[in-house]
Amino acid sequence: MPKLPDFTPLPFLNGCHRQTILSSFINFCRAPFSKTKYIHLPDHDWLAVEVTTPPSWQPTDLTVVMIHGLCGSHKSPYMMRMARKLAAKGVRAVRINMRGCGSGKGMARRIYKAGCSDDVLCALKQLKFETPDSPVTLMGFSLGGNVVLKLTGELATKASEYLEQVIAVSPPADLVSSIHRIENPKNRFYERYFMKLLIEDIQFRHKHFAELPEIHLSKELKVLDFDSIYVAPLFGFSNVFDYYRHNQAINVISNISIPCQILFAEDDPIIDSAMLDNIELPENVSIHKTARGGHLGYLGAPGSEGGVRWLDHFLLTLIFGST
Repeated sequence: MPKLPDFTPLPFLNGCHRQTILSSFINFCRAPFSKTKYIHLPDHDWLAVEVTTPPSWQPTDLTVVMIHGLCGSHKSPYMMRMARKLAAKGVRAVRINMRGCGSGKGMARRIYKAGCSDDVLCALKQLKFETPDSPVTLMGFSLGGNVVLKLTGELATKASEYLEQVIAVSPPADLVSSIHRIENPKNRFYERYFMKLLIEDIQFRHKHFAELPEIHLSKELKVLDFDSIYVAPLFGFSNVFDYYRHNQAINVISNISIPCQILFAEDDPIIDSAMLDNIELPENVSIHKTARGGHLGYLGAPGSEGGVRWLDHFLLTLIFGST
């Protein structure tokens, strides 16, 4: 394991909320060129996958597959930055849009759920069929982190048929603890933000697909309410906690059999960084924690180890061993 960089926050940005919010809005990276690939799912919905292939890339070279977080897409800043930096190093970067997100908007009647590992497996199988000799690293951010951990745990020893390693950044592997975090009055801003986007997405789907009934959702809904009255029934769960139990990665993380790296910030306002502390993990699963960084923030001090975009440097170090 290479020596991983220490994180030193950008001056005056020590706070978790500043890290989280500013990291999302400060983005000077243009999206890299990509081709859209469509993945047909068993229920006849489609996923849209953005593939950035460097001119020098060969079918035996590395592929990194990335999955965004809640209300994100292939256009999420962390996805675009990593795709561009990976391509510059000769790596094929594949950004999977969960159902109805990004370039897949309007192509899925059903929404994605917190543990949509079956959708991601469909995409991996397609990539493996087309380029069987390309080793694959699977990387998930926030909710996407829960998805990649859940998938790898479900595959257990079969994961090596598709993947070389898996990386999860700030994953809500314990969905119940994450709901408690986001319901904290101090974090209400994030809940309002997510609910605005989720309701807009649901309203779009019900208007776009004529067979879906008209729907009215209150703008005052909380995430727990939304999951209770819409998501859990849609997927056939008896109640919202049944939905969470079946979709959280914490249940299967101990089954992961390939190299796995998980990153948490202890001041994350949305994710409990201690959620895996009492879980017996295999030696191939490593957990990295920083004292600060917020949720997918990690804006570092210029000139410090890892630089301003510390998270990118950290991930590249995990992938290549050194940068």
